[in-house]
Amino acid sequence: MHIAVLMLAVMTIASPAWAGATKPVKLVVLGDSLSAGLGLPAQEAFPQKLKKSLQIKGIEVDMTNAGVSGDTTSGGRDRLDWSVPDGTDGVIVELGANDALRGIDPDVTRAALTEIIQRLKARKIAVMLCGMLAPPNYGADYAARFNSIYPDLAKRFDVPLYPFFLDGVAADAKLNQADGIHPTAAGVDIIVGRIMPMVEAFIGTIAEQRR
Repeated sequence: MHIAVLMLAVMTIASPAWAGATKPVKLVVLGDSLSAGLGLPAQEAFPQKLKKSLQIKGIEVDMTNAGVSGDTTSGGRDRLDWSVPDGTDGVIVELGANDALRGIDPDVTRAALTEIIQRLKARKIAVMLCGMLAPPNYGADYAARFNSIYPDLAKRFDVPLYPFFLDGVAADAKLNQADGIHPTAAGVDIIVGRIMPMVEAFIGTIAEQRR
């Protein structure tokens, strides 16, 4: 009994003041295989684990996994309207890994992400951008052009940026599947843990604006 009371007290303290004051925030994760959960059971994918971690902190969200394996930024743009339904409060954009892996012209990637952000903002939907880094095999010039896209757009459109989606996981064999690209369930746990503070702040901003 005492343990249950203590746990309830801890959860109450941990929950933000706005968490229980409004209806659940509707979030869509617009991404590629990294968020779709390629090679993992559905419940181990990033959006599902993120939702569970938020629930533990007393934050209720309506989470949609709109990750499509193999998608580029242009692919995400082309399916934006049906991937992000009316009534969505916020979108976490996790796109660009396939652009970098395929050596797509960074100008094309930049244009696609720009349009995604502009169209979501026009619909009054909040945007959080997840950055990606180019692999070294395309050279320093390509990497510089590609890697600058995310901070540039975050500053231009005043949207929160999580600098590198695979932070703490990339290039660690223990945290990636056999292909060396897609995180294991343990890898997803690390991504969720590191991105949580920014997601909490993102949801908090949305909730405050609705009050």
